Amino acid sequence: MNATTLDKMKRMRLNGMQRAFKASIESSRIEKLTADEMIALLIDSEWDDRHNRSIDRGLKNARFRYKATIEELDFTSERGIDKNTIHRLADGEFIHRKENLLITGSTGTGKSFLASAIGHQACQLGFKVLYTNASRLFAQLKMAKVDGSSIKELAKIEKQDLLILDDFGLQPFDHASRGSLLEVIEDRHGKHSTIITSQLPVNKWYDVIGEKTVADAILDRLVHNAQRLELKGESLRRKLNKKATDNN
Repeated sequence: MNATTLDKMKRMRLNGMQRAFKASIESSRIEKLTADEMIALLIDSEWDDRHNRSIDRGLKNARFRYKATIEELDFTSERGIDKNTIHRLADGEFIHRKENLLITGSTGTGKSFLASAIGHQACQLGFKVLYTNASRLFAQLKMAKVDGSSIKELAKIEKQDLLILDDFGLQPFDHASRGSLLEVIEDRHGKHSTIITSQLPVNKWYDVIGEKTVADAILDRLVHNAQRLELKGESLRRKLNKKATDNN
């Protein structure tokens, strides 16, 4: 009977339940549990299995640049990162409030790593997250308009609870990219959160976006409900390379 039950669980894809039931049989634990306890064990095991698989799918779909976690962040004082602020961001409340986060700082200061760590934590909390390089995203949207798939691509971006736009403003926006950026920000405004990382301070974004009217519309939607973090200090990449050289 147990073998039949295990087979049915497998066919119904109740993987967590099947593993828990099989382990209980093999350990003779099943004989010590009441019916209520056994049902609770099976349900909890199936719940945990589905939850973990959902997180794994979310992490895979997010396509993070770095496999980063909050625990790996460097909170030394010269970096300008307040530990309490990061932990408040890590609890996901800013996503519930539909707030944005603007992370600026010189190259190598860890902006992408920090954004990825916050995004990774958001996935753990069950939010849908998409990480993308800004220049690459707008190039893809430009191609999507050519082949007629832009509406589908924009809809995919819009439904993400958290969008991470990395390396924003590395090159000036042309007319097509500027229009795509406005569409993305307009679709998400007041509905979902966006993290933007940039080497440029926010007051320089007008120049890189260009066309003042469009820049005003974009930044008004981005900045008014945004938290800001400015990373400081020496380039982490340069510091790591120097340490490796010294050790050799």
